Amino acid sequence: MAPRLVALDVAGGSDFVEQLQAIWSAGNAAFPVDQRLPAAAKQQTCVAMRVGEAVQPGDALVIATSGSTGAPKGVVLTHDAVAASAEMTSRRLGVSTADHWLACLPLSHVGGLSVVTRALHTGTGLSVLPQFDAASVDASTATLVSLVAATLPRIDSTRFRTIVLGGSSPPAAPPPNAVTTYGMTETGSGVVYDGVPLDDVDVDIGADREIRLRAPMLLRCYRDGANPVGDDGWFRTGDLGTWTDGDRLHVEGRQGDLIISGGENIWPEAVEELIATHPDVSDVMVHGIDDADWGQAVQAVVVPVADRRPDLESIRSHVKQSAPAFMAPRRLVVAVSLPRTALGKLQRGAAVRTQTPAPATPAPPSIT
Repeated sequence: MAPRLVALDVAGGSDFVEQLQAIWSAGNAAFPVDQRLPAAAKQQTCVAMRVGEAVQPGDALVIATSGSTGAPKGVVLTHDAVAASAEMTSRRLGVSTADHWLACLPLSHVGGLSVVTRALHTGTGLSVLPQFDAASVDASTATLVSLVAATLPRIDSTRFRTIVLGGSSPPAAPPPNAVTTYGMTETGSGVVYDGVPLDDVDVDIGADREIRLRAPMLLRCYRDGANPVGDDGWFRTGDLGTWTDGDRLHVEGRQGDLIISGGENIWPEAVEELIATHPDVSDVMVHGIDDADWGQAVQAVVVPVADRRPDLESIRSHVKQSAPAFMAPRRLVVAVSLPRTALGKLQRGAAVRTQTPAPATPAPPSIT
């Protein structure tokens, strides 16, 4: 019988690992289903990923992208790609038989699933939680864990030998045992650790500043058959970056996220880092909106601390203490929460639930 895609609709735990291995043993590929979805949404996702239909021999996984820039795509990863990712990441982290991995991120996303596949391929000890739970993480005897920035303040980070940080932008001052990673579903997990590419990973930054990757852990194709990898083996990430200190990759952000206001290039992440330190702000998202005078204007969407309500001038003054005036937002929206993916990435194009009233306060037409 030809290999096919099998839905792995199981919560995290030993049963998940056993069923994944059984799917592989039968020569099939697995599609981990997001356990947070209601039944109808699970069914729709399985239809979109063509569960039950044929895959190519050697295909191991189909993983849905996070959908941070649009509808999720099904990324097809082969056993060879999974093995390459496991070997290169384990080598960089110095993983030994004495280590033990803890998987506590959603297994429907590559950040969580790659912990499982890495441990299985290398024969490393493995514990799998059904979801992130701070008490369970702190009670674990694991030496290695993969987390996102939002989970760090909730655990005792000192108890792990190494913390692999992915998903969203790292904190300004990560703990000394943390390794920040850059990668995506299409790369089978992180391929750049603390700015340095893994072995066998080539990184190129073109004249347009777009990051291109060439590596053995790249996807074979998307589930619809489209192949984003060029004939030359390079994958265009859609991210822009630069080299710092000569040999370390600095990721500036998504190509479509760049704000050009009055001829100035403004990266949302840089503004978000500044606004996040405002005492009245709990969470923040920055994006560009159309503006008749400036082409685009910087808009900040903030979630306030407790019952506080930050105002635009306070936010602008705070930003201008550390950055040029053109980076200060000209519009402010106060929201209840921000749209994020399961791994903490901001979904800049998604709808925001605002507080009542929901002001989008304009700044005065001034360049200061």
